[in-house]
Amino acid sequence: MSSRARIRPDRSPNDLSPTDVGPTEVGRKVRIPNRWLGLVVLSLTQLMVVLDGTIVNIALPDAQIELGMSDGLRQWVVTAYSLAFGALLLLGGRVADYWGRKRTLLVGMVGFGAASLYGGIAQSAAELIVARGLQGAFAALLAPAALALLTVTFPSGRDRNVAFAVFGTIAGAGAAVGLVLGGVLTEFVDWRWCLLVNLVFVVIGFVGGLFTLGESRAGGENRFDLAGAVTVTLGLGSLVYGFSLAEGGWGQLSTIGFLALGVVLLALFVWVESKVAQPLLPLRVVADRIRGGAFLIQAIAGSVMIGSTLYLTFHLQIVLGMSPLGAGLASLPLPIAITLTAPVVTRLLARFGPRPLLIGGPLVVAAGLLLLSGITAGGVYAAEVLPGMVVMGVGMASVFVPLQNLALFGIAPHDAGAASATANSAMQIGGSIGVSVFTAVYASVFAASGLAGAEAPTAMTDGYGATFVAAAIGMVAASVIAIALVRGARLRELTYETGAVAAVH
Repeated sequence: MSSRARIRPDRSPNDLSPTDVGPTEVGRKVRIPNRWLGLVVLSLTQLMVVLDGTIVNIALPDAQIELGMSDGLRQWVVTAYSLAFGALLLLGGRVADYWGRKRTLLVGMVGFGAASLYGGIAQSAAELIVARGLQGAFAALLAPAALALLTVTFPSGRDRNVAFAVFGTIAGAGAAVGLVLGGVLTEFVDWRWCLLVNLVFVVIGFVGGLFTLGESRAGGENRFDLAGAVTVTLGLGSLVYGFSLAEGGWGQLSTIGFLALGVVLLALFVWVESKVAQPLLPLRVVADRIRGGAFLIQAIAGSVMIGSTLYLTFHLQIVLGMSPLGAGLASLPLPIAITLTAPVVTRLLARFGPRPLLIGGPLVVAAGLLLLSGITAGGVYAAEVLPGMVVMGVGMASVFVPLQNLALFGIAPHDAGAASATANSAMQIGGSIGVSVFTAVYASVFAASGLAGAEAPTAMTDGYGATFVAAAIGMVAASVIAIALVRGARLRELTYETGAVAAVH
């Protein structure tokens, strides 16, 4: 039976809550003084969460020098945020549903602000990494709460479409805003303000949310899958840490041990989810072949977007000698290419369906990465970096647009929240694993070169180039996954479900 047949006739697809986990919900129609002011608050919240994934990238070289971080430790400033965010996102959505979306948002705001302040005044690498992990944990409360409040504040009609268009546009611009804002703050103020600037967002969001947002929560029994949350968080953490240890050698006992422990804990998580009454992640969400393939592709795409672009930022600043602002501006062609290509891909999706795009898109991304792998220490940005970024952006748009539709393809209404959170978690977890893997690749190539002193930039570009090749191999694997899993006559139903999917995701 298709998902259309499962939707109750008194509830249209556009009325589905992204964190709806039960047949009923308390407070679906939220009454607030001015819901458009509420939209501003929710959009700024999402902007803060998204831009914090990139704003620190530009600040990392300066932070590394001041805090005395090694190259291996440096990656954890990025990994800690994406890992905590992705691992706790499902639990955050469940907390928001039952504890109250507005209350969760306000608590998340306070926590995110406190973590940002802690990171801004950090005196050691360990303190900065802990602060970034805490930011990710509170972001896991903020993101699902904001999306759920948006859905219940604008339940249907033209206003809903406008609200989601504004919310999506601002959220989509977050990465680019983070790059530019990070460059401006690092160059003209101090790298620490890349974290402290969040306090401005937090004050606006907390005060605005307090007065413009109404409370809502899901109906039904309130049970939190703590066993699932613990096993998946520890499992993913062990897996990522194991990959990070691989820079010292894949055959090390510690590397093998943590990777094995991660696999065991994730297997235990699957077992737990099959037994509990209200699982954090209903296994039926990922067991579907098409959705499961989409989640795998999302994870690989996340590893490339978060992992490889981090090393591109290092190349621009450390090797090419760009200022933080210059590096931020020089990184913009990638998100701009994605933004400009997305409308074209949307039309192609309506005509040809997702399969051709998910097969060809990753190959285009791989081609762009291979262009980037040719960077040299004395190269010119316009010749060696810009073309690869543009090609990569075109390919990424061809990947992300279909994935937004497939994440909730054929999903039952009560699983919509879990599926949406899983898609976002796959992106973040893929990014954290990608950063660890690419760091191991870079470290091994850099060490093998034996170059130092004046020749160090050459060794760096060799390492950066190797990370781009590894990323390209990953995107080719994503194309193979699309060939194997994203297929079948059921994909014809997508044209009937696109509106529901686009609205929720």
